[in-house]
Amino acid sequence: MKVIGITGGVGAGKSEILSYLKEHCNCRILMADRLAEELEQPGQDCYDQLLALLGREILQEDGRIDRKKMAARVFADKSLLEAVNAMIHPAVKQAILQIIRDEKEAARRDYLFIEAALLIEDGYAEIVDELWYIHTEEEVRRQRLKASRGYTDEKIDSILREQLSEEEFYGHCHYVIENSGSLERVYEQLDKKLGEELCQKQ
Repeated sequence: MKVIGITGGVGAGKSEILSYLKEHCNCRILMADRLAEELEQPGQDCYDQLLALLGREILQEDGRIDRKKMAARVFADKSLLEAVNAMIHPAVKQAILQIIRDEKEAARRDYLFIEAALLIEDGYAEIVDELWYIHTEEEVRRQRLKASRGYTDEKIDSILREQLSEEEFYGHCHYVIENSGSLERVYEQLDKKLGEELCQKQ
């Protein structure tokens, strides 16, 4: 089983690509954000740590963490954001490492794809076989974020300032998928890459 990390800036179209991969090859998809949500549920280690750090005012009536309330707290205070990241990111990475071990032992799949915003920054290059960069021109990303999420230029600017540059993505990744045009062109690139991978295995 090959472990591949999928990365790229906000609005790059990673979700569409992961959907295609899930449908067209024998794989499992891991989304770091969804794993983080699971680790923040009552009874999980991060739940008690987050309450100790942020207080019970971030809870919903049913005792679960209200992620909008939590986001409002941490994004207003950089030190809190850093503390939450220092808590969540290592826990997510450990969960992913365990899933990789389990999947390799089960030997049921050809690929395990991992999507996370901070694959490079959090050192995932050490645990994946390849890093794939989804490259999309900035103007295309802006148009997508405005259309799909209703983001303003100011919000997009603030997000882009926090993300790696194209040069940094190119410097760390083994393969680049160009996603500035049509989905059909993206699918052609994926088919070609997966075809090459499968031929190498035979």
